[in-house]
Amino acid sequence: MPLTLKEVEKLFRIPPQHKVRLRDHDPAWAGKKEFRDLKRKELKVRAAEYLGRNAQALAAAQENLYAADCHSVLIVLQAMDAAGKDGTIKHVMSGVNPQGCQVFAFKKPSNEELDHNFLWRYMKALPERGRIGIFNRSYYEDVLVVRVHPELLASQRLPGASDSKAFWEDRYDDINRFERHLVRNGTLILKFFLNVSKEAQHARFAERLEDPAKRWKFSFSDLEERRHWDAYQGAFEQMLQHTSTKWAPWWVVPADNKWVTRALVGGIVTESIVTLGDRPPQLSAEQTRRLAEARRELGLPRKRAEA
Repeated sequence: MPLTLKEVEKLFRIPPQHKVRLRDHDPAWAGKKEFRDLKRKELKVRAAEYLGRNAQALAAAQENLYAADCHSVLIVLQAMDAAGKDGTIKHVMSGVNPQGCQVFAFKKPSNEELDHNFLWRYMKALPERGRIGIFNRSYYEDVLVVRVHPELLASQRLPGASDSKAFWEDRYDDINRFERHLVRNGTLILKFFLNVSKEAQHARFAERLEDPAKRWKFSFSDLEERRHWDAYQGAFEQMLQHTSTKWAPWWVVPADNKWVTRALVGGIVTESIVTLGDRPPQLSAEQTRRLAEARRELGLPRKRAEA
């Protein structure tokens, strides 16, 4: 990451209860001046080099996380369509052991899921200790899509539910308390809003329509949601303001330049996991003695500590 974590925090982390205006966050931000002056091809080369180094550091951090079996990590990605969530997961997590990582992409809730509270289906997918879980969209859809389309509340069959300020504040409170509970029980929560501009989204939709190899990515529902752009921007601003907390802050990451998105998310994830301080557990005296016996049985030379 070209910047230090402290610099990144100052630029992109949302303080608790901070009023958010997305127009104050540049989706085309491209780093320090020396990086902005590079040509596009040079930027990609620099990004590839950084992501390669970061992948090694993240793999080591994940190994310690898994060995310590003390913490879990939940990564939440929210964004407008075509902001690059899938690509970010692919490139940032490329060096991670698949056994220690799980990805869930949540679609329209089923009838069974609608018969439970809105957090239920996400609770079932939470990562266990020692593992990294990634939510490609999450329980935040219930204060985004449902808020932009309040008619969806009817399908949730909630007593007294209404499209009112009090209802949405209660739902933010449910989310904050849920995340506080997870943090108290050892889960590191990293929440990223990939901030893509309407112009960049248009270009990516056009690319999907024009490139035969990418047409499968195009969804007519994405185009329908684009018509509600302003309403979604307002819903995102409210979400960021009311659910960025000391224990689970939001990061607003510029997403018009994919290499920027991947570098920032990769760096934040790696350094945050390292900060947990997880290490493999220390062996007990009995375990050390049994290891020495195993070495003797295999005919291996005695270590100095065993002599």
